Formats: sequence, structure tokens, C-alpha cells
Amino acid sequence: METESEPYVRLASLRQLHQGMADMNTARSLADTLQTVADGVVDALGYELACVNLVRPDGDLVVAALSGNAAAEALITGRVGSRESWERRLSMGEAWGDLIFIPHTEGWVLDDDDVPQWYTDGPAPRFEDEWHPSDRLFAPMYAPGPQGGGAGELVGVLSVDRPRNGRLPGAWGREALQMYAFQAAIAISNARLRSNMQRALVRLEREQQALRASEESFRQAFEYAPSGMAVAEMGGDQHGRVLRTNDALCRLLGRPASAMRRYSFSDLVHPEDIGTLLRTSAEGGRAELRLARRDGTYVWVSLRNSVVADAADGPRFLLTHVEDIEERKRRELHLAHRASHDSLTGLPNSAELRTRLSARLCQQRPSMLPAGGDEAMAAFESFDSQDAAYGPPAFDRGHDFDFPPEAEGFEGYDHHVHAIAPAADHDDGAKGLAVLFCDLDGFKSINDRFGHNAGDAVLIEVARRLSDGVRDGDTVARLGGDEFVILANGLGRADAQDLAVRLRNEIIQPIRAEGRAVRVGASFGIGWAHCGMTADEVLKSADERMYIEKRSRPKQHRRAG
Repeated sequence: METESEPYVRLASLRQLHQGMADMNTARSLADTLQTVADGVVDALGYELACVNLVRPDGDLVVAALSGNAAAEALITGRVGSRESWERRLSMGEAWGDLIFIPHTEGWVLDDDDVPQWYTDGPAPRFEDEWHPSDRLFAPMYAPGPQGGGAGELVGVLSVDRPRNGRLPGAWGREALQMYAFQAAIAISNARLRSNMQRALVRLEREQQALRASEESFRQAFEYAPSGMAVAEMGGDQHGRVLRTNDALCRLLGRPASAMRRYSFSDLVHPEDIGTLLRTSAEGGRAELRLARRDGTYVWVSLRNSVVADAADGPRFLLTHVEDIEERKRRELHLAHRASHDSLTGLPNSAELRTRLSARLCQQRPSMLPAGGDEAMAAFESFDSQDAAYGPPAFDRGHDFDFPPEAEGFEGYDHHVHAIAPAADHDDGAKGLAVLFCDLDGFKSINDRFGHNAGDAVLIEVARRLSDGVRDGDTVARLGGDEFVILANGLGRADAQDLAVRLRNEIIQPIRAEGRAVRVGASFGIGWAHCGMTADEVLKSADERMYIEKRSRPKQHRRAG
């Protein structure tokens, strides 16, 4: 009969369980929810007594609701048990899924801890599956983890006692209690949120009543402040949403107040500054970032947040002060540009050149060889310090070589793309980072004959021609005097030589300076950057090649007139 009737019993129990879950999710307050959770264990799950132990902000658990025994309710409701004692309970006994069952044979060790409990009398069980009066069954209630990632924070623990049928719960009974505890955690969490929102609304109303007498003075201070002011929400789905703005902020962003209320600050901030905004919004304080104007441009502002806090429940709103710092930022950017660029030509200066070059180099030469390739192996073994100006043969990641999987983690095989020069003796199709050192021929005579103004005009024009002659992404820098350096990545030896010829042909064209046409020549030295060299070593190698090239040409051919 039990086998035949079990489906009907389960269906009836399922209906009761469903009704209990519906009741606890529709309770009007947190206290009602807690009591409904306790009542549902008794009414829907068939236990004679149930207790809700709620986690307090300090971590201890307080008896928040009890159902099934009025005497026990009067005795222990409101009493607190330490978190340490509860954790000991939840770590012993038998684990029934998420449930913890501590049989009477083990529970005696808990009689003297500080967890509030009741004692029931009754005869000792006659059968193995009967419930003993000293058995303990706990159902931890965990809030759902973020994005469905499993159990989250412990909300509380359900303590249940004396199943009405007198037997230990079976598989279905355990599953039902575990499911009920999960839904109870959600209901309690939601009730807490509703309670917090209601308290916040009540407090806000009280504050509004208290401040009503001085509201006009506050309104004037807010509305007519010379810099932007806003009130924004804090926390929840509407975090950062603008509630109120003053005229100064509306003028700064070119948006009417009615339109501003449709945005949050995260909608207006520059994408690159969103992280700065979020950190500032969460912690209060100050940040400098860019906000979008109505015309699509951005303005630099200093944004200062003051958290409007509540002593009981923490932060609720942000009072945001927005100051226009566009002019100061423009000056700072100008100063930063001047620090890294040549004041005459506008090109990157020597320090900036070394910074960009060093960023492409690591401290060690790559030592991991590609699988196969006897010629590459021989070329690498033949490399010595005399070839440092040209770099080792090309073994970079741009080649179609297969590295064995076990090579990962060895020296030279990492996520850094090593800068290595193409082979010196033949065209293997390899590409590298070419460093072209350019020295003007005949420039000193222009300075001597026509003055420094003419010389400056020549340098400015040469800088322009060099910049126009390279690709986007290449660097043209003025090293000092009449020396320039070009960093051009992804070139083979023939490509680099062709680039040097083209740039020289551009430079030797007549230049208008101080009302006359003058000409200068140019000598180029091509060096190759590779890991294991410093930036100074790379520049020195290109400089030496330039002087070799300059000395190899007759003096009269070094400049075109």
C-alpha cells in the first residue's frame, strides 16, 4: 500500500510545499517572512517544530522565529548563538546534501555550547529509521551566488525537530527540506531588501520634513553654484542615475535638466574613464575624467563625490561636484608634450625615442630555437659579438617555424615578441625593427653663412619631409642638432635600404630658408634592434653604420649642392 499510495502522498506534499513557498514570498515584512518560513516547515514539510536562526551583521545567529511549540518560542526567541558554535555544528554529523544531520549518539557534545536550543522527551526509538528525541537536523540557508555560481553568503539556519511520522526523512523529504531552505534564503534576502528600502524612504521623508524650513537656502546654494552640482543614486540597478542637476552643470554639458535625469554618470563618461568613475562612485572622493557634451565632444572635469550616508544602513546617495578643468588639462598635456618632444620640430625627442625603443626590447636574447631548420641553427651558432650591430639571425615569431608544445615556459619562449634582425648575408624574407640614423650633410655651412634662423627652417622642413616619408606607426625623432632617427618596424634589409634612399632623395630637394633656396644632403646608417641590446647600444650601432656610410662617399657627393 505504501508503494501504491506514495505518489499521492508526494503530490499532496508538493502542493503544501508550493503553498508554503508562495506564502513566504508574499509576506509583507521581514518579521512576517521569518515567521512564515518557520510555519511552512511545520505546515508543509511535516515537522512538529521549526526554528529560524538568522545571521546578524556581526556574524552571530539570533533566534528570529519559531513555530510548533509556544513554550519553546517564549524560551529562546531573541537569544543569540555564536558563529563559532554554529560552524562547529555545521561541520559535524552526516551531510545529507546541504543538510546536516547530527544523530543523538553525537549530539551530546553540543549540550553545553551557547546555541539556544530546546529539549524534547520521548521513548528511545525501536527501529533504525525512527527519530530519536535528541536527534538534530539543520538546513543552512545560503543566498544564491553571483550569476548562478553556486551557494553564496549564509543567511541563516533552519533547525527542525520531530517529524510527525516519527521516522527519519527519506530521500524525498530531505530534498524537499533542502529546496525549501534555498527558497527561504531568497525570500529572506528579498524581505531584507524591501525592509531596507522602506526604512530608507521613511528616513528620507523625515529628513525632508526636518529640512523643509531651510530648503529654499539649500536650493539657492545648489542651483546657483558657479560649478556643476548633481545628486545621483547610489547602489542598486539605478546606481549613478542623475536625480538632480544645477544650471552650471547643464551649461557645461550643453544638456537641459530634464534630459540629464535620463542619464547616469556612466552613460556620460568617456569609455576610457569608466573604471575611474566606478571606483570613485563606490568609495567617494575625487577623480579627473572626461564627460560627454551634447555635441559629442568631451570636457575634462574634476569630479568629487560625497557619500550621503545613513548611520544604520550605510550609503544611499552621492552628492557630486563637477568642476571644469579643461584649460588646466590642456596646459598639462601641453607640458607633457613639451617634455617628450623637440620644441623646434615637434618630433619626439631623445628621451621619448629611447622610451619607445626600450619598450620593444627585453633584457635577454631569445634562446629558444625553432624545431628543425639546420641552416637557422648554424646561423645562430655562428653569431658572435661582432655582429651585434646587425642582430642575430631572424628567429622571431613572424616566421613559419613550429615550436614544440613542451617549449612553453622555457627561456625566450613567452608572450613577448622578440625583436630580431633579418639575416645579414642573404634575403630570407624576415622582418625586423629597423633603426635609421640620419645625419645632415652641409648643415653647418648653412648655419654659418645664413644664420641660425635659416638653420632652424631647414631642420623644420627636414622633419616634415621625414615624417611624410614614413608609414603611420613609425617613429621619426630628433636626436639632437642635425641628427634624426627613424624607427620602422616590420622591414626587411632591402625595405630598410629602399626607405633610406627615398628619404635621402626627399631631403636633398631645395629648401626655402630666409628667402633663399638651400640644399642639404643626408647620410643614413641602418641598425637593427634585437632583444638583449639596450636602446643606447641599438642607437650606437646605427650611428656607427652611418659614419661608415658617410666616409665611404666622396665629400663632394655627400650633399646635392
